[in-house]
Amino acid sequence: MAVLPNNDYDKLIEAIEDREDVEAGRRFRAKLAAGEEELIPAEFVNRMIDGENKIKVWRDVHGMSAKALADAAGISAPYLSQIEGSIREGSTEEMKIIAEALNVTIDELL
Repeated sequence: MAVLPNNDYDKLIEAIEDREDVEAGRRFRAKLAAGEEELIPAEFVNRMIDGENKIKVWRDVHGMSAKALADAAGISAPYLSQIEGSIREGSTEEMKIIAEALNVTIDELL
């Protein structure tokens, strides 16, 4: 057991959290360099935050037309349009295929 002043304890905790943040940044940069992560412009992030359909936003990030994504996912362009317009929900399997075609995880579409 060790006893130390609250101020010293707070500094110790802050140093640990800073080290964890630095390590998380290092891991991210390594994944970015390996092509396992990507940076996207704030414009696209803001569109998702504002509630725009994530499939549409990711499609725009990757410069894909709706037809190209529909073809890659093996679904019709009108059906993709209905999913993007929140008229219909894609099945879990279709969402997985769309995610693969966009090179994102399904969690990034939900």
